[in-house]
Amino acid sequence: MPESLNIIDLITQASLLVQIVMALLLLASLLSWVIIFRMSARLGTAKSFDQQFETWFWSGEDLAKLYQGVQGSPERQGLEQIFYVGFSEYLRMHKKRQPKDDIIDGVERKLRVGLGRQQQLLESGLTTLASIGSVAPYIGLFGTVWGIMNAFLGLSQTEQATLSSVAPGIAEALIATAMGLFAAIPAVLAYNHFTAKSSQLYDSRALFCDEMTGMLQRETSAESITGRETQAAAGQVTGL
Repeated sequence: MPESLNIIDLITQASLLVQIVMALLLLASLLSWVIIFRMSARLGTAKSFDQQFETWFWSGEDLAKLYQGVQGSPERQGLEQIFYVGFSEYLRMHKKRQPKDDIIDGVERKLRVGLGRQQQLLESGLTTLASIGSVAPYIGLFGTVWGIMNAFLGLSQTEQATLSSVAPGIAEALIATAMGLFAAIPAVLAYNHFTAKSSQLYDSRALFCDEMTGMLQRETSAESITGRETQAAAGQVTGL
């Protein structure tokens, strides 16, 4: 490559506006990679924590003891936090001797709220990735159009138009397009990947909420039957 077309030289010799565009695209690319690494670690940790808690949950341990263990956890997250808010509501309403249907409805609402909040935390950064993926190519295209305009304006001021006189301006303009694609492509790929992964976790957590609701519903029904049997037995004793 001739020295006049050295990429570093083209960037440093570009117009101020094109340099600003390139700087913005470079920052967008760096930001997207920071988000990519953070989300990758976050999703991996969330999946691992959820699997560990599900193993604990289905180990057959009493839910009250499980709740006490979770309550002492310094950093609850994922299924652990969802279980905590749901069972806290169950204990609160059960203590007030609320009707069975009201207890289950209250638990379902709390589980949905907990699920939604955990999903928001999990998907933090996805919107930024989507924005970078959709906007970066247009920012690069803007820099390209501006650079080509400058190249042709400079060409109009020369007596003899040659390829060597216009090539540097067009080359610096095309660098802006390349940088826009460099920022956008990883962001779009990462967005699609993380969206699929977070959706899988959401489905798994939603299934857990349904299973927990069913478990508490059976437990509440069993307590209601036991209570009615006790009252009936007490009535028989009184009748005797």
